Amino acid sequence: MDGSDEANERQLEHDLEELTARADKADEYLQLAQRTKADFENYRKRATRDAAVAQERGVAKLAKELLPAVDNLDRALEAAKTTDGASQDNGTATLVSGIKLVHEDVIAALARAGIERFSPEGERFDPQMHEAIAQMPVEGAESGTVVEVYQRGYRLGEVVIRPARVVVAA
Repeated sequence: MDGSDEANERQLEHDLEELTARADKADEYLQLAQRTKADFENYRKRATRDAAVAQERGVAKLAKELLPAVDNLDRALEAAKTTDGASQDNGTATLVSGIKLVHEDVIAALARAGIERFSPEGERFDPQMHEAIAQMPVEGAESGTVVEVYQRGYRLGEVVIRPARVVVAA
């Protein structure tokens, strides 16, 4: 072998080492790009999830503000049922029908937002969903059963916005 062959061989080895180093660097950049892409995808999913949770929280907050008005409409309708027929003749019937329409519209708006009412009468008492305001013995009712609903509960999906206020059988 003469000197030029050795020089060519050294040059080839040097070129091969340089190409190998560049390939390693390219692999390193590829892995960095893949990690960055995965991090961004995780960020996007987390941001979407956080936005949904924030929206749900906003809906729940608005519902909590509206529920006392709904309760008052419920009470007004109950009071209208207990009045006698004579007082219904002087325009009260029109007022009651207007209250019913407003009540139905508010309940429908809550339902469109995913909020549902629940009335647990006859169900087993569950402290996660019910708030016991009294306990009393009731003939024929099993102990721990909801016998009267004082105030309906509301939930958004599986989350209880307001527990139902109930009377429980002793």
